[in-house]
Amino acid sequence: MTVTIAEGGLDDARVQALLTTHLTKAREATAEGFAFALDLSGLRVPEIQFFSAWDGDVLLGVGALKRLSDDHGEVKSMHTAEAARRRGIGGMLLRHIMAVAHEAGMTRVSLETGTSAYFQPAVALYLRHGFVDCGPFGGYAASAENRFLTRSVGTGQL
Repeated sequence: MTVTIAEGGLDDARVQALLTTHLTKAREATAEGFAFALDLSGLRVPEIQFFSAWDGDVLLGVGALKRLSDDHGEVKSMHTAEAARRRGIGGMLLRHIMAVAHEAGMTRVSLETGTSAYFQPAVALYLRHGFVDCGPFGGYAASAENRFLTRSVGTGQL
């Protein structure tokens, strides 16, 4: 398997289908009003860089980096295609996003995720990559439905 991570791809029907799956599953696993996964229009804003991972013409996964401030970014829309799970794609995308954040001068990257069993594999991925629990950031509010994680950029092993 040769993985290529490319910036963009939101106009590709395969990417759109994977993002629809991401939105549907995230919303099904989260109480109403607490799912913050972005739709296509939410990803098409200047402060977001979107990435897609490919093996040839096979879409493996997606992820995005949202600039919150000069030194703080947020991981958004991380999702690995079902057929590509357990092959390290999520880690590759996360390392890529962290490298892009570092190159952009960010010193910290955070994320919001759910607390149901559906989100536990993603939480395990983030913890393996040095993320730690933190309080709400940006416009988020604390709730039993949300978990917040953060890590410094440019420090530690990705």
